[in-house]
Amino acid sequence: MLLHYPLFYFCTMNKAVLVLEDGKEFWGNSIGVIGSTTGEICFNTGMTGYQEIYTDPSYYGQIMINASVHIGNYGTKESESESDSIKIAGLVVKNFSNHTSRYGEIGSLQEFLEKDKIVGISNIDTRALVRYIRSKGAMNAIISSEEFDTSILLKKVKATPSMEGMELSSKVTTQKAYTSGDENAEFRVAVLDFGVKRNIIRCLNERDAFVKVFPMNTPLNEMLEFKPDGFMLSNGPGDPSVMHHSIELVNEIIQSGIPVFGICLGHQILALSQGLKTIKMHNGHRGINHPVKNLINGKCEVTSQNHGFVVDMKSLENRNDIDLTHIHLNDNTVAGIKLKNKSVFSVQYHPESSPGPEDSRYLFDQFLENINKRKLAIA
Repeated sequence: MLLHYPLFYFCTMNKAVLVLEDGKEFWGNSIGVIGSTTGEICFNTGMTGYQEIYTDPSYYGQIMINASVHIGNYGTKESESESDSIKIAGLVVKNFSNHTSRYGEIGSLQEFLEKDKIVGISNIDTRALVRYIRSKGAMNAIISSEEFDTSILLKKVKATPSMEGMELSSKVTTQKAYTSGDENAEFRVAVLDFGVKRNIIRCLNERDAFVKVFPMNTPLNEMLEFKPDGFMLSNGPGDPSVMHHSIELVNEIIQSGIPVFGICLGHQILALSQGLKTIKMHNGHRGINHPVKNLINGKCEVTSQNHGFVVDMKSLENRNDIDLTHIHLNDNTVAGIKLKNKSVFSVQYHPESSPGPEDSRYLFDQFLENINKRKLAIA
């Protein structure tokens, strides 16, 4: 592989090291800025969409490994960011390219990382690293291009808090409510922002919905002043089980009788609000080709996923008031639920994708159909 690069390329690059929580080391070269960073290490198997991944608020506090070999080769574009900045804590890649090839106004990935002061490492065997994490499970890690005494780095990574028990949505939620779309649109949707991706809002706007995005701790009565036809519970980072205020708030929203649609973290919080449980996964689901079966119509979908926690299937047993609507076909985990006799449902994946396939966009239509049914019922 080294023959793809001139010799001087490696001679001029700064070295970097990745140290896992269990002491495993990987040496390579620095990308992004010089420094050190810690976080839970995870991997995404998507072949494309690295910019959308890095800017997804659900990845806040995590060190990302791209399983795809070539990263940076098509550069970055402002319209492909899912938030206002990079949210990952650090980046691990195999082949990192500063040479971009795509039409339009394109920036380099190196410049993109430098802008948000992201520390990363390249030229390591990411296949071996991903296989190692798949075997050992989720753990914390540190990347450094400034300190190379691995005994010091190991102490730092061992002092890094576990993702389990960590509340992170408050780090990425909007600080002030804002609107998107045509105020005279057919539908009005309130989005409770736990770390919402921009494409969720776009998907609602495209379906003639005027959207107002609220900070995660906004009281229900304040959101009701917007006169929403429906509530969207967004994606986001961290452990849902410690978000007690949000769990109570979502239960209040459900009791209002207004239709609700939850995505990823929003799905987990919705489940917790109804007495279900969530658990930490061995290494999570992160990629754009995860197979999910819709148990209502029997059809399968290829989905975009990003989560390290999941609703415990055992807690659904003997619950006659909640239907299991979707299941992940790789490991039979919960991928979707619906409350019986209520216009409330949620999924453990990203129907807005970005990146990923559009198989699940029908869920937005289903949400708006629920809104229409309620409008007709109260007319």
